[in-house]
Amino acid sequence: MGTHEEIKITEGFTLHRFETKTGDNFRFEQNMELGIIQFYFALRGNANFSFNQGNYILPLTEDKAMILYNPEKKLPVLLDIEDNSWVVSIFISITKFHGLFSSEAEFIGFLNEENKNKKYYAEEAISPSMAIVLNQIFNNTINPSLKNLYLKGKTFELLSLFFNRNEDQNAENCPFLSDEDDVIKIKNAKDIIILRMAEPPTLQDLADEVGVNIKKLKLGFKQVYGDTVYGFLFDYKMEYARKLLDQGNYNVTEVGLKIGYSSASHFIAAFKKKYGTTPKKYLMSITPNL
Repeated sequence: MGTHEEIKITEGFTLHRFETKTGDNFRFEQNMELGIIQFYFALRGNANFSFNQGNYILPLTEDKAMILYNPEKKLPVLLDIEDNSWVVSIFISITKFHGLFSSEAEFIGFLNEENKNKKYYAEEAISPSMAIVLNQIFNNTINPSLKNLYLKGKTFELLSLFFNRNEDQNAENCPFLSDEDDVIKIKNAKDIIILRMAEPPTLQDLADEVGVNIKKLKLGFKQVYGDTVYGFLFDYKMEYARKLLDQGNYNVTEVGLKIGYSSASHFIAAFKKKYGTTPKKYLMSITPNL
């Protein structure tokens, strides 16, 4: 089962953090009063909104941010979050939002005089700076007594970055990511190891290929993705292997080869480390007559 944490920023202003693991999914339902602005950020994985008793589905995909607002109609939340997903949502009343950002209203499209009484929908790519803040919301070692204060600050920072679409600032939150070009290089590194997961490059070769030094690669990857390069790759390979097994088109040895294990025993040991069971037993659990 996925996890959900709600953090109250102030009255009429909340942060919600959702996390699901392999094989988990999570449904979040909440009634909404009129005049609530809804923000959603899919840092990892995907989710779907259901409207009109499921007659209309709106997807929220990885690395995307979305804003929903309707001044004339309540928008109750029915959000289905897929497995292996990290999603953050922010709910804030239009009154509270105006109070917080009234001096910036001319720069925020739906707050200006022309649009403030119109419904509003927008989808944007999550920028590298936003990705850093979102990771800090999920991964932090803040003292519990200061955690709420820390998350409140990150919520304000996230909203400011969402509306600052012409970012030219450096990623000050991470001392190892001197500018957003470096964050893009870290994302390129992630794409490379996924594409070549059966024969991944060494850390040095990967760093050379994306154009960063190895220290920045290691520390930057941990900052952006919350894990080491090979830790992230291991989790990705195991999830990919599980999905191949689910399809039923490959045996255990073939699946191991596809993700880079020349020895079936090494693949079995890795799969058991991740899921606590062997690939064969996993197959038997999903196909009892096997």
